[in-house]
Amino acid sequence: MVHAFNEVTVLITNYNRSLSLENLLKSFQALNCQFAAIIVTDDGSQPLHLDRIKKLQQKFSFELLTSPRNMGAGYNMNKGQRAVKTPYTLFVEDDFEAGAQFPAALRESLAQMNKRSELDIVRFYAYFRYPYLKPYSTMFSEMVFSPLAINYRKVHYYSDHPHLRRSSFLDKFGPFDETTPPDQTEYRMCISFLQNKGKGLFYEDHTGLFYHNNSVEPSTIQRSGWQKSSGALMRFARVIYRQLKHNYDIHFMNVGRRHVLAHNG
Repeated sequence: MVHAFNEVTVLITNYNRSLSLENLLKSFQALNCQFAAIIVTDDGSQPLHLDRIKKLQQKFSFELLTSPRNMGAGYNMNKGQRAVKTPYTLFVEDDFEAGAQFPAALRESLAQMNKRSELDIVRFYAYFRYPYLKPYSTMFSEMVFSPLAINYRKVHYYSDHPHLRRSSFLDKFGPFDETTPPDQTEYRMCISFLQNKGKGLFYEDHTGLFYHNNSVEPSTIQRSGWQKSSGALMRFARVIYRQLKHNYDIHFMNVGRRHVLAHNG
C-alpha cells in the first residue's frame, strides 16, 4: 500500500552522517511513503559524505541544499525551511529512522492540524514525555504550559526531535538563531515557541514512530563537563539552575528580536 502525503515536505538536516541519512531514506521507502518533496539541507559536510549524498540523490530523488562551510544548526534549519513549498513540514534529523506505525500517525496528525488551525506542531518522538499533558484523543494528548509549573522540562514544549509543523513556522516564531551552538539554538526556539504561545499535540504511543539510530554515526556535539557530570550534587545543581534560568528566559528573553538580528546580520 502506498501512503501518499501530498501536503507534506520532509526536511532532513544533515552534517557528516551520510550513512545515517541513507538509513532514514530507506525507512521511508520501505514503508511506501510518498511526499510532495524531500529536502536534505547539508551544513558543509566533508567531501566523502557529500559525494555519498549526491549518489543517494540519484536514487531517492531529493532536493539537496549545500553550504560551502559549516554555518551551524540554525543556519542549516533556516535554509531548509525557507525552501519548503507545501503547507506542512515533517522535520527529521539525519540519525532517525521511521517505524511501522509512522504512516498512520502522520495521516491522523495531518487530519488534526487541518481541523484545528491553531495547532503549530505534532511531536512524534521524545526522550521523555512532556510533563504537562491534557487528554485529547485516543492517540494524542495536548501539551499544556503554565509559568507556575515546577518541572523545568516544561520548556521543551518545542523539540528538534521528529515532528510535523506548519511550514509558516518561521513566520510565527522567528528564524532559528544562527549565532549559537546546536543545543542553544534549540533552546532559544523553545523559549520563542512559549513566548509566541505555540500550541501542539504529543503523540502518546510514539515508540513505534521513529527510532534514534545514532550508533552508526554518533553526534559530533561536544558538551561541557558540568552538563555531563552524573554526580548527585551536580544533578541537583543543574535542576535548580535550569528551573531558575528557564523561568527567567520565558518572561524576559527577547528571543524574537535576537532571531531577527541573527537572520538579517
